Amino acid sequence: MRRYLLFVNQPYSYSILRPLQEEIRKRGDDAAWFVAGCSAAPLLPDEHRLTTVKGVMEYDACATFAPGDWVPYFFPGIKVEVFHGLARNKRGHSSEDESDHYRIRGFFDLYCTHASKDTKKFGELAQQYKYFSVAKTGWPKLDPLFDNRHTGERLRNEGERPVVFFASTFSRSVTAAPQLLSTIANLSQNDRWQFIVTLHPKMDPAITDQYRALAGPNLRFVESHEDLLPILPEADVMLCDTSSIMFEFMFLDRPVVTLNTKMPGPYLIDVNSPDRVEQALETALGRPPELMSAARALCDELHGFRDGKSSARVIDAVDEFLTGEKGELRGKPLNILRKIKVRRRLKRELRKSAEY
Repeated sequence: MRRYLLFVNQPYSYSILRPLQEEIRKRGDDAAWFVAGCSAAPLLPDEHRLTTVKGVMEYDACATFAPGDWVPYFFPGIKVEVFHGLARNKRGHSSEDESDHYRIRGFFDLYCTHASKDTKKFGELAQQYKYFSVAKTGWPKLDPLFDNRHTGERLRNEGERPVVFFASTFSRSVTAAPQLLSTIANLSQNDRWQFIVTLHPKMDPAITDQYRALAGPNLRFVESHEDLLPILPEADVMLCDTSSIMFEFMFLDRPVVTLNTKMPGPYLIDVNSPDRVEQALETALGRPPELMSAARALCDELHGFRDGKSSARVIDAVDEFLTGEKGELRGKPLNILRKIKVRRRLKRELRKSAEY
């Protein structure tokens, strides 16, 4: 029986890693969780949590999966990067931001990529550095979405109001949450719409509190630590800014409206004023053919797999790496200063988790 470690540093990691846990269990193997930097409250009673570094070392996993850009280098087993968002969302389009997405920090042995573009770029970097490998696997988080019961236009009962899922990122330069507060408050009270609202865990707490206070018959507020994947199919349309979740929602084959997004394109309806949001939502509900076609093309670009088996491909890639490629690679660089910083960061994150 093989053992695998699931490393959580942000609340969004749970929904990315749980499909991997399911696949690991299907194969008769074991998965354990190590949480540093956020609350462990989302863990379920049947999920195995390791609470100390000593426990991690004794567990002796063959691989550690991390959705973020760092992982404790001294943990046993190979370190596997599974990413925390789809390629299109990685911090924008500028050359500076893109270079940060492809920055090699010397922590990972295996990169499990989603898009052909990313696979090609990371493959070129693998040839350059020669101490890690790359496999195009797809993103585990999307596995539960590829269910014919959920994709396509949502069937509403007669008289049922359309549901808008509003999600916003936290960065002050791109978030639409402050500008849309009064708009969403008004729309949720006019008996035309139902809202589901969630905000990034790093959102300004004052803004979060204001949205939380809007909860009522027509607005459901979802806390940032909750798993959003089962909730997304409840919505007919998404209202967003530049959050990665809008691309995940598109895989349901449903439309997206944005306010001043940094990722404009024919695959969404973007408006530049809160006053135009309601009309844009009405237009989106009509599912314009050009809009839906462009969104489907973008999804194909971001993640060509539709079989819900990305988690299986990730575990297969780990198996192949352990049995073959691992012995062909160079050792990772010493990076002494970076390793010291990682140890310090881990201590800080463990203290933070203990405060929840």
